[in-house]
Amino acid sequence: MLNLEGKTAVISGGAEGIGLSLARTFGGLGMNIVLADIEAGPLARAAATLEKAGIAVCPVEMDVALREDWERTAAAAAETFGKVHMLVNNAGVGGGMGAIGNLDESGWRWAIDVNLMGVVYGAEAFVPAMKAHGEDAWVINVASMAGMAGVPLAGSYTATKAAVVALTEAWAAELAETSVRVSVLAPAFVKTRINESHRNRQARYAPTVMPGPEVMEMAKGASMAVANGIDPDVLSVRVLEALEAGELYIFTHPKYRSVTDQRYGAVTAAFESAAVSPAVKDVAEVPMSGGFRDT
Repeated sequence: MLNLEGKTAVISGGAEGIGLSLARTFGGLGMNIVLADIEAGPLARAAATLEKAGIAVCPVEMDVALREDWERTAAAAAETFGKVHMLVNNAGVGGGMGAIGNLDESGWRWAIDVNLMGVVYGAEAFVPAMKAHGEDAWVINVASMAGMAGVPLAGSYTATKAAVVALTEAWAAELAETSVRVSVLAPAFVKTRINESHRNRQARYAPTVMPGPEVMEMAKGASMAVANGIDPDVLSVRVLEALEAGELYIFTHPKYRSVTDQRYGAVTAAFESAAVSPAVKDVAEVPMSGGFRDT
């Protein structure tokens, strides 16, 4: 059983959905919560809800795409609670959807800055101090099943979530000899408002093109799937189970295994093809210490 009493968690995108559910779960186990979100109104209401439940909370209005906002959040966390033991990089957006040939470049920049650089900035702001204090600590990066298999017309979302998966794998290896454990959460559909993330699209990422009809149809289907997704509180219970077990990958939809089985089956077949290829079958193996590491 994890001992979280008196420890502090920082949760981005914490005003509702997955972030708020995790805040309730961890707070209920005695953690202090630094709740960060870009939406001031929902953030204030979420903080009030946690306080009413007896959870110590420090709300911080933050744009995860801005490194200075992360630094400000780190300063607030240190001033309010001292050491930080958990970072949940949860904030995310749908990004600019579209077919090849109809590029919403600002939508891609938005997705990259929030979904990927927001995770990078979070780690930069908190992991060095976690390593320094040497106590048990955790980083949870929220990706998606979309990061495990490509989703047509959702290139920016898929690409950034896949990057978060790979980044988590890299950090898990990098931090393996420290007290910091790293996990990636890859859910399928959860009842959140990710399908309405454009409500928070910053002015600097104003759309450059309008989505085509095929994208609008897909978005309609995605909205229905999200509405029928699992409750965030079910996800939070699963996250707690996975942390207790020390799992690197946290999946919440076991029946989606067929998606990854298909992918890795194709990868295995491609390696088997390469193994008998006259062009590359005798290529020397690079030692693991040369850059690749078994995590």
